[in-house]
Amino acid sequence: MKNSAHDNRVTDILDLARRAGVELRFRDRAALDRASDGAVHQGCIGYCDGYAYSSLDDVFACAEQKNEPPFIVVLDGIEDPHNLGSIIRSCECGGVHGIILGKNRQVPVNDTVIKVAEGAAEHVRIVRAVNVNDAIRTLKTRGVWVYALDASGNDIYSENLGGALALVVGAEGKGVSRLTKELCDGVLSLPMRGKINSLNASVAAALGIYCKISYDAAVKRNNKQA
Repeated sequence: MKNSAHDNRVTDILDLARRAGVELRFRDRAALDRASDGAVHQGCIGYCDGYAYSSLDDVFACAEQKNEPPFIVVLDGIEDPHNLGSIIRSCECGGVHGIILGKNRQVPVNDTVIKVAEGAAEHVRIVRAVNVNDAIRTLKTRGVWVYALDASGNDIYSENLGGALALVVGAEGKGVSRLTKELCDGVLSLPMRGKINSLNASVAAALGIYCKISYDAAVKRNNKQA
């Protein structure tokens, strides 16, 4: 049964590729093993051009098209591709309009990131800024409130998360850099009740995103009851 299910998945991929006009080449498993450089390929390997990044204007246009205030996640030095892939997936699921990453001390959107994101990288706009702090300054001039996520901040549940908002998530183990925190409008913390006082970067990003979603839902509910 396992081999049959695997064969069906490969057949589905081939059908989709044919309909999309993708060139197909068939090789034996040994050739696929060599091409994947030891990674698990599950019988198929795809090649494509480099990831096409969006612009900040694309992000604002997306929010405007949805008639929503911009909701953006800024990443300050995320170097683990698995963390970046997970963050992209959480952003897409949470309705984030765009992600901003820097060019320095930051993993780009590569094949590992795309695989971990499981398709989300194709549905959320990702901006690769020359300088994250300059991007934050631009967001502020365009009416976006920018908050860093850090254990030293105010409880996120006590803050107004309405309107145009950007959350800054810091590097693994280092957090948001000092200069970036000083540039933000405020610093917010996720409440901790255990003995370990830090979260994985991708987990912190996901929780921050859903705090924003919960806040907006509560405001909408209260407005209906008023």
